[in-house]
Amino acid sequence: MTFGSKSDTRRVHSIPMALGLAFLVLILFAQATPLPAAQQAPPAPGAAARALGTVKAVNGNKVTLTTDAGADVQIVVQDAARIVKIPPGQKDLKGATPLRLQDIEVGDRLLVGGTLSADGQSLLAITVVVNKRAEVEQMKQQQAEDWQKRGIGGLVSAVDSAGRTVTISTTVAGAKKSITIQLASNTLIRRYAPNSVRFEDAKLSTLDQIKPGDQVRARGAISQDGASFAAEEIVSGTFQNISGTISSIDAAKGTLSVKDLATKKTIVINVTADSQVRRLQPMIARGIAMRLKGGPAGAPGGGASGGPPNAAPAGGSPAGPRGAGGGGGGMDLQRIIARMPASTLNDFQKGDAVMIVSTEGTAAGVTAITLLGGVEPILEASPNAGGLLLAPWSLGAPAGGDVGAP
Repeated sequence: MTFGSKSDTRRVHSIPMALGLAFLVLILFAQATPLPAAQQAPPAPGAAARALGTVKAVNGNKVTLTTDAGADVQIVVQDAARIVKIPPGQKDLKGATPLRLQDIEVGDRLLVGGTLSADGQSLLAITVVVNKRAEVEQMKQQQAEDWQKRGIGGLVSAVDSAGRTVTISTTVAGAKKSITIQLASNTLIRRYAPNSVRFEDAKLSTLDQIKPGDQVRARGAISQDGASFAAEEIVSGTFQNISGTISSIDAAKGTLSVKDLATKKTIVINVTADSQVRRLQPMIARGIAMRLKGGPAGAPGGGASGGPPNAAPAGGSPAGPRGAGGGGGGMDLQRIIARMPASTLNDFQKGDAVMIVSTEGTAAGVTAITLLGGVEPILEASPNAGGLLLAPWSLGAPAGGDVGAP
């Protein structure tokens, strides 16, 4: 059982107080379709409710829980509450072990079932199911490694909903290749949020939401001939490449405005702690520009994108699975970027040329996945180089664990 539905404290109808723990947890974990906002009413005091999230603070029998929706909920663990621990990923209560209240720590994942207090400000816990932080982190690391070993990614060229296949174009050993991803009935499908680079924010999705032009990553098994891929899990997203010059910077707010070379429009770029910010060294930028112009091979630091997975940026997620990097005649700019020291917005100034991979975005702007400076020679050689060289998988790589799983 894994804790990952993006949910806040919410009403659960018709749950008798005497329900057994196993049945209650099954109800709590059910993948129910939420009512439209207009039909939802604030739960009344005494109504059955649940909360799912990460422990922010513990003070006696009071636990502050930050839900996956971002809200803080006060949990009061009553004396009669039943507290059990299960391993992350377990889908039932087999092997659940009793846990003491004092063993709940900051960073643990909790699923709490109970009732709202009389003042409606806290949740009186009847049952508490715990994933310990250390076990969650260990599972995330194991699954991150599995995504690297058994992952594949590329650009969607076709979707066959009836046949449950997604065809992608990817680059292997410097050559373009078409691979058909086969989705089984139990393949887990997620989609990146419109303005987030975090895999943790990806939502459960359906095959019909994947469109040609999307970027896709899948985890599973490649066929012997390399032409098809049996997916256990797939995540898709709509991303955009932006190349242009900086019009203004607000380092304090983490934003910059860029005039896009293609559309001539000014776009607000939000740079977060998850954004990969780098500046190319002049020698590397000139080498890449020569390759784009058809010059001699051997641009500094290049590598075939079909090789080993890219190195992870310091403190970040794995940079991407095999075949997920950009093309460019065998160049893997993403790998070059991953080896560079991090930069900040203070290293940029008005008038600098930049290449950006961003989220789909909202009316408030887009969020940078990769912000790359020092690219003047590249854009002079090819104004559309950003779309050719940069891939969106430098951050937000699937890390497994409890996040978003059913």
